[in-house]
Order: sequence, then structure tokens, then C-alpha cells
Amino acid sequence: MSEKALAALSSVIDPELRRPITELGMVGDIEETGNSVSAVIKLTIVGCPAAQAIERDVTSALQGVYDAVQVTMTTMSAEERDVLKAQLRGNKPIRHNPFAVEGSLTKVLFVGSGKGGVGKSTITANLAVALAKQGHNVGLLDADIFGYSIPGIMGIESRPTKVDELMLPPISHDVRVISIGFFVEDNKPVAWRGPMLHRAVEQFLTDVYWSDLDFLVVDLPPGTGDVAISLGQLLPGASSIVITTPQAAAATVAERSGAIGLQTGQGILGVIENMSYLEIDGNRHHIFGSGGGEAVATRLSDISGAPVKLLGQIPISESLREASDQGRPIVAENPEDPAAKAIWDIATEIAAIPRGLSGKKLGINPV
Repeated sequence: MSEKALAALSSVIDPELRRPITELGMVGDIEETGNSVSAVIKLTIVGCPAAQAIERDVTSALQGVYDAVQVTMTTMSAEERDVLKAQLRGNKPIRHNPFAVEGSLTKVLFVGSGKGGVGKSTITANLAVALAKQGHNVGLLDADIFGYSIPGIMGIESRPTKVDELMLPPISHDVRVISIGFFVEDNKPVAWRGPMLHRAVEQFLTDVYWSDLDFLVVDLPPGTGDVAISLGQLLPGASSIVITTPQAAAATVAERSGAIGLQTGQGILGVIENMSYLEIDGNRHHIFGSGGGEAVATRLSDISGAPVKLLGQIPISESLREASDQGRPIVAENPEDPAAKAIWDIATEIAAIPRGLSGKKLGINPV
């Protein structure tokens, strides 16, 4: 097989897997005659949504080193897909939860709130995008089964690609995203009870190709119901972030969100106060009162027996609301907006918190 052709094709990245096609078994026969080449490219499935992009990139890469190029697109055999799936899983078994294994270095962040309407999903999506823009490999799991909104906020209209039983999540702003919203027709409500909810969130962990993540950010449903408990059991090493607004009533309810995490073994990373103030002509107007975020942090410090920080205060921003409604996270759309800056600073602080490697195997053997 031509080394020149392979070197050119190694620059072609699969849009869904984000790895070179030469590492994924997608390159078939290559025939080189003089300065002409023909290449066979094997897609993972029939009707692969990335087919046109891959064919375009392959053609462009080969045209950079050959005068004449012919590209034939075909599909992997079942056996070739099995090899690929095993490779993507790291030869781990089917239905494997990569975030619950000993030695996982992924920081799992549960973002929750005591009640709806405090901007939890908007903040969660923007935190994930901010972390990705800061150079981290990020996944975003929309676990708000009944009130899913992450696909809309992230501007995703495509569905996951299924390679047999393995799902390849859509990628938006370099964040891998999975949500029940991808599988519901015409905005129909989801009417499930406990066992079905548990199975759904479990599949989001075990049946999705997440890659090697630095962060898995989880948008929890508001309150302290079945999903929060199930995820606490499935992801025992997670840390919780509590979203509240400044008003006392919201702060009181928000305490419960952090407390449920303590019951299922999660530590509390911190508190974020959203809609903290409205700034007009340099003056801050506290529309929803003040002090709620600090009150929640103080109370959760008492309950947990460990310091809980107020990670940041996000001002009321019309731009933040508009960007979320339009599917364009504000940290990417308008990074100079005060709300975007506040979210960016919070993401920076979260990323700087040590992973906590105590007790983890580093895979290093002394000589």
C-alpha cells in the first residue's frame, strides 16, 4: 500500500469519531500508477451522514499529492465493524460504563438545581462549550429526560449515528452531546417511570462512544427524583454543581439538590448563582434579591463538613437568552458579553481543580 497515499489520508479526520480514517480501518485498497491514485474508503454504515464530508476531504487530501485521483466509497463488513467497535471501546465489553471503572481520569460534573427556571440547562451547555474551547475533551449528557432542552441550546438537529448497538453522539462546538431529545418525534412528552428512566440514563453511559473525555458534564433534571439517584449510583465519582438564583426561596430549594448528591456519594464542587443582577449604566440592580448563592454555599458547607465555594455570579443577560433560543451558546457566539465572561471564568476555575489521583493506578512501573 502506498506510503505517500497513507500519509495524505492520515490528515483526514472522521467528523463523528474525530480520529484519522487511517486509524479506524476505513482505508481499503489503494492503487498507485505514476502520479495517479485510486482509493477505496470504507464508511462505518450504509447512509453514513458524514459520507459527503469524508469523500470531499479524502479527495482534497489526495489531490494535494497526486495529479489524478479516483475515490470509491463503500461500507465496512460486519466483521470490520466489530473490529472498529472493539477498538473504540478499548477492547472493553459491550454495555461498558467507562466512567465507573477504577482509574478513570474523566471529571464527571453533575449540574443540578432545586427547581426549574433558574437557567440550569443554559449554564450547563455553556460551561461544556467553555471547557471545550479551553482545550478539553468534553461530553455533555442531557439527563433531564422530561424537560430535555440541550439539543436546542446547542443547535443540534442531527441524530446520533448508530454503528450496530454503538451510538456516535452528534458533536457541536467540539462537545459530544447525547439527549433523549434525539429520539423523540415532534416534541412528544416522555412518560416513563423509574425503571425505564434508569435504563435510559444507563444506556447513555454504556452504549455511546464518548472517546477519552476530560470532562463529562451532566445536565440533571431539577429536584431530587429517580434520575439523580440513578446517576449517583452509576457515576459514584462525580462532583455536584448547584445552580440557584439570588432569591431566598430558590436558595432554600437549591440546598436539596446538593444534599441528594451527598446521600449518593458525590462531593459538592460548588455553587453558581445565575441571574445575580441586572447592570444598567454601570449600576447593578438586584432584581431577584441578593445573597442566595452565598447562602447555599454556606449551608452545603455545613451539611457536607467541607468547604463549598460560590464559583461565580452570572448577571442577567438578554444576549444569553437570545443565544440559547437560537442554538448558539453565548461563550462561542459573543464571548465579550458579561454573562459569557462569567461562565468562562467559572469553567477556568473548574478546570483548575485537581483531578484527585489518590488511589488511582497511573500505569507506571518503577525501573
